[in-house]
Amino acid sequence: MTKKTLLATVLGERQETPPIWIMRQAGRYLPEYRETRAKAGSFLDLCYNPELATEVTLQPLRRFDLDAAILFSDILVIPDALGQKVRFEQGEGPTLDPLTADSVDRLEREGALEHLAPVLETVRRLRAALSPEKTLIGFCGSPWTVATYMLNGRGSPDQWVARRFALEHPEAFARLMDVLVETSVDYLVAQLEAGADVVQLFESWALNLDDAAFATQVIEPNRRIVEGVRARVPNAPIIGFPRGAAGNLRRYAEMTGVNALGLDYATPLSFPREHLPQDLPVQGNLDPLRLVIGGEAMERRVVEIKQAFADRPHIFNLGHGIVPETPIAHVERLVNLVKTA
Repeated sequence: MTKKTLLATVLGERQETPPIWIMRQAGRYLPEYRETRAKAGSFLDLCYNPELATEVTLQPLRRFDLDAAILFSDILVIPDALGQKVRFEQGEGPTLDPLTADSVDRLEREGALEHLAPVLETVRRLRAALSPEKTLIGFCGSPWTVATYMLNGRGSPDQWVARRFALEHPEAFARLMDVLVETSVDYLVAQLEAGADVVQLFESWALNLDDAAFATQVIEPNRRIVEGVRARVPNAPIIGFPRGAAGNLRRYAEMTGVNALGLDYATPLSFPREHLPQDLPVQGNLDPLRLVIGGEAMERRVVEIKQAFADRPHIFNLGHGIVPETPIAHVERLVNLVKTA
């Protein structure tokens, strides 16, 4: 049986050479992605078109020797499936009609998975198309991160609206988190059943919370998702990526039960050795800007990251998503360095 090294690493097996994938590896830095995106219409149309979503998911694997494909979709398909209309304006990012304490109860869980059926069809097509040694990664946005968009109506540098809502309307906020946890469990289970090998929880806005709010708004919902998914898919492999968690990283890993911990690029390379269990797999954590600049600024850091995590299971990745300005030649060089240096 062909070995999937990235999946094996998530499950705790250290590799001589770390496997690699890149967050947002299917994206605007690739000309073939831009061409396919233009055919699709809106961004959400691309997410809900199994043929085109499969195509863009596979594009980076045709160019680079990556060890995994990650489903092309978006974290905001869940609020869209719950009946909160999501729009992607050119150059503006996503916009939604902000939720209020009263409108939380009008979210519609029934029919959410049916709405997401095209995404699950993409997973099935990817499973059939991928080489047997490639890991297929599914994902969803974690409840706190998704809630920040649902409550503010767009992205926010400090999540002020969502943080205030959670304090002023605790009962409505708890109901919102319940809906997001339950829908996320259904969605991730469906991805695993459709052929995903591992799923990742993207907690992109884990910063800006005090430790008490982090416990209730990040750790507990993620723990419930992990528990809920594994109740239906025993031993399901799950990566947690709590961006900006800083000193809460160990607590997040211990209390959620994720198999592997994604590290953002602000996390010191010494942190896993000093604060995390030796057998806990980590993922990361090159600064995407170093990939844009390339040369010595990138290459030295790649070697440092590999050396720092060489004594534990490690998946090489960026510490956040690849950006559109990234030269393709730099990605080629990165992959070669990870595989050979």
